[in-house]
Amino acid sequence: MKSFDVIVVGLGAMGSATLATLARRGLKMLGLEQFELGHHRGSSHGKSRIIRTAYYEHPAYVPLAKRAFELWDQLSNEVGLQLLRRQPCLNMGRPSSDVVCGVLQAAKDHDLPVELLNPQQIAERFPMFRVAPDTVGVLEHQAGVLAVEQGVLAQLQLAQISGNATLLPNTVMQRYRHADGKLIVESTAGEFECGQLIVTAGAWTKSILKDFGLPLTVMRQVQHWFGKPTGQGNLPIFLYETEQGAFYGLQESPTEHGWKIAGHYGAPELQHPSDVNWNVTEADVETVRNFLKKFMPRVDPLPLDSEVCQYTLTPSRHFLIDRLPGEPNITVACGFSGHGYKFAPVIGELLADLACGKQSPWHAPLFHWNTHC
Repeated sequence: MKSFDVIVVGLGAMGSATLATLARRGLKMLGLEQFELGHHRGSSHGKSRIIRTAYYEHPAYVPLAKRAFELWDQLSNEVGLQLLRRQPCLNMGRPSSDVVCGVLQAAKDHDLPVELLNPQQIAERFPMFRVAPDTVGVLEHQAGVLAVEQGVLAQLQLAQISGNATLLPNTVMQRYRHADGKLIVESTAGEFECGQLIVTAGAWTKSILKDFGLPLTVMRQVQHWFGKPTGQGNLPIFLYETEQGAFYGLQESPTEHGWKIAGHYGAPELQHPSDVNWNVTEADVETVRNFLKKFMPRVDPLPLDSEVCQYTLTPSRHFLIDRLPGEPNITVACGFSGHGYKFAPVIGELLADLACGKQSPWHAPLFHWNTHC
């Protein structure tokens, strides 16, 4: 039986980042992935993700976001790819909206540079929007766009070239058991021994650790790409909280002709990824089409392309990152969907610290087991 220091189950954003971090530390690792590497059945695909610093979800994320910027730049240099393109982010909504209030609070708490814009200023600087008269904008300057599939594959590449990582795609973890102070992981590729087990399996985490009652749900989401209207300039990253729900958008690069625009949350919560319909429906398009007609009327509402992904959610929408109760050799990290990808490299550091028995500066109480379960 082959033995490893650490086995990581699930090689999407967080699993790949954990392997990359452990590789830098010289540990012997095994990574198990039930699909192909870089697959499109989870939450780490769709060409791009937004990274922000003035974090409306909770000010506790701001230090992690700052560290994530540093680590994405480091990874880009290591693999010779531009994985992060810096660009301001325009947050919009009523003055009392969660987005506007949260961004302003994070900026105040952490002394971040932002600009407060009224509707006229939004229209003058960003003519692609037609906003309601009670809308304000908060423009944050420490933001950008990440290349999502490339980021996952770059971290896996870094782990592989270290010589310390074995990656097994198309391999399902079935269960684990204890033996002589070690963990034995049973999988469709056989049994493997390890000192530490890290589960970063996204929507499948609840099934893998079914005895722990993880409070996870799955939310189907659809990403859309639309043609760039002429004479509108480059689309800023934006988050817009409207009465019809929250929407986001970005231009993936200055040379891209299409704009990515989609809804954020707002769909039913499902119990298992097998409940997700991976086919795009007319209703999926209609939701975003109605947003465009009202707030971005110069955009052709017929999408050039659409793709389904899924969010994996805790009830609080905050991440769960901790050792399992009664299992000091097993760490779980889940509930990242909706806003987690940007933090992948710093979550990799956090999980590597936990696996090595270290206190991590990134392990905020917001993420602890007792906060969620």
